[in-house]
Amino acid sequence: MPRVLRILNRFNLGGPTYNAAYLSKYLKGDFETLLVGGLNDASEKNSEYIARDLGLEPVIIPEMLRELSPSSDFLAYQKIKRIIRDYRPDIVHTHASKAGALGRLAAINSHVPVVVHTFHGHVFDGYFNSWKTSFYKSIERYLARKSSRIIAISDTQKWDITRRYGVCPADKVSVIPLGFDLSRFRENMDEKRMLFRQKYQIADDEIAIGIIGRLVPVKNHAMFLRAFRRVQNESNRKIRAFIVGDGELREVVKQNAFDLGIEFVNGHDDYRPAPLTFTSWITEMDYVNAGLDIVALTSINEGTPVSLIEAQAAGKPVVTTRVGGIENVVAPGKTALLTSNDDANEFASNILKLVENDQLRHEFSSHGWEQVGEKFHYTRLVNDMENLYDSLLRDKNYVRVKSKPLAAQAS
Repeated sequence: MPRVLRILNRFNLGGPTYNAAYLSKYLKGDFETLLVGGLNDASEKNSEYIARDLGLEPVIIPEMLRELSPSSDFLAYQKIKRIIRDYRPDIVHTHASKAGALGRLAAINSHVPVVVHTFHGHVFDGYFNSWKTSFYKSIERYLARKSSRIIAISDTQKWDITRRYGVCPADKVSVIPLGFDLSRFRENMDEKRMLFRQKYQIADDEIAIGIIGRLVPVKNHAMFLRAFRRVQNESNRKIRAFIVGDGELREVVKQNAFDLGIEFVNGHDDYRPAPLTFTSWITEMDYVNAGLDIVALTSINEGTPVSLIEAQAAGKPVVTTRVGGIENVVAPGKTALLTSNDDANEFASNILKLVENDQLRHEFSSHGWEQVGEKFHYTRLVNDMENLYDSLLRDKNYVRVKSKPLAAQAS
């Protein structure tokens, strides 16, 4: 039975956690998987419950932190090597940048037969200055040469990795889109809509626009607020905006809203109607999407945004920037209106089109499930990954090495 050691950056709410958990749970019976991950940042929603709800008990490495820290990173690297020594995996599969660096380095130096890495995004745009970005590119190029396979989660991301940034040749990259359990975004939606809108006191004739995700620079909430302010000024419809999520820029984003003259409330303890509500983290995203009428995304850089997959599964029209792998997720002009990066006026115009045109919103809604229902279901993800693992193991003339009892403890 081949053993897979799956290493995740950290257990924060988002696509990487869901996909690492689904792959750990649902790979066919002749694979055995151990899931390992770092702690979520204090500003992020902890997502360990996603794995535990599936009956998994992940190993947590507290030293594998979001920020670069030579001392913590070295300790995390040593713990990963210890886990590899005791678990004796045939495959080490890392997810996202920090896990990809520490986990692959440990696997390479421990002579693991197959080393796989998934880019769930990349840090080459919108994160660091040019010197730091160049440094990270060099690291990724070295690790890619030593990896058995690189996985991109969209065709656009593969082009970025291979052509735009030159991380590795195209024949080393497989495209395997993310996968989720989207069924809850189709069930009891009328009841969920009623409950969400009652909680936040949203009237039947009010159009609720939501942006979902971490409050961090790359998500560019400032652009969303500028666009929303213009929509407020130009539309006669009743509109409400909801910022769903939390993060390090919470107070900055609130100050942006204040400076623009947008009245707001803290929706995690104050549910009074207001033009803008900060809800903080909500885990029941099926209720959120049921209650919203339009879902927005203003990111400077994205891999495969979970919020837009879930929005379309729930039949919600999307307004988004045209970055990263987004055009592989939405159907432009059919489920979504796309905007140039950091163009608040164009973004506002696209929101206005949907706010003012009930029929257009209905048409976009009707195409959402056909866009994502099969393409992003977790069963497709699992099948694709099993086929890749089998192929890589055949290439290595796979012979199982007997494992030692797993004695490693990360804490």
